[in-house]
Amino acid sequence: MDAVFDNLDLLAGGLLTSLQLILLALVGSLVLGILIAACRVSPVPPLRAFGSFWVTTFRNTPLTVVLFACAFGLPELGINRSFFFFGVLGLILYTSAFVCEAVRSGINSVSPGQAEAARSIGLGFGETLRFVVLPQALRTVVPPLGSVLIAMFKNSAVAGAFGVGGDLWSVGATLVSARGYETLPVYVGGVAVGYLLLTLPAGALLQVIERKVAIAR
Repeated sequence: MDAVFDNLDLLAGGLLTSLQLILLALVGSLVLGILIAACRVSPVPPLRAFGSFWVTTFRNTPLTVVLFACAFGLPELGINRSFFFFGVLGLILYTSAFVCEAVRSGINSVSPGQAEAARSIGLGFGETLRFVVLPQALRTVVPPLGSVLIAMFKNSAVAGAFGVGGDLWSVGATLVSARGYETLPVYVGGVAVGYLLLTLPAGALLQVIERKVAIAR
């Protein structure tokens, strides 16, 4: 375990970079996923078609392909950013499709009478969704949404393999390839434990939120 203890500073820096990657992708995928879910339940046919196209495309495309398209395809179109940016973008695009379906399932669980009552007092589709349906729907989607977000935490390691740089996965790869440390201690004692330090508190927090929401209902 000398490989871990001798490089705790590098592993801690990689953990912080991975956390930054995850938080940015978390916020982006939640916002985009909710917007796509709104398109999926919209009364406007082109928006519904767009939402269906988005979900079908990204749910059935491997994450590695999405990341590859972002990292190597976008520069061909003149969009030049850092690999960190492309890693965040790829995670947002991929995860948003799963967030969308989780939120849509919650929207469909809300009684239609709620939306009808909102329309009867003059609220439009956007206002009904924002003030009446979504607040109730989000309470029911905490468990499936939590599973999606935890999966995204782990998927950040795949983004790291695309050269994000400085994240937990790339630090482990550097220690093995460039510094000659043994693979097993680095990836098990350093990288795997680092991701557990990210996912276990997140899972515990989601359980707390789920209990609070259950009480509120």
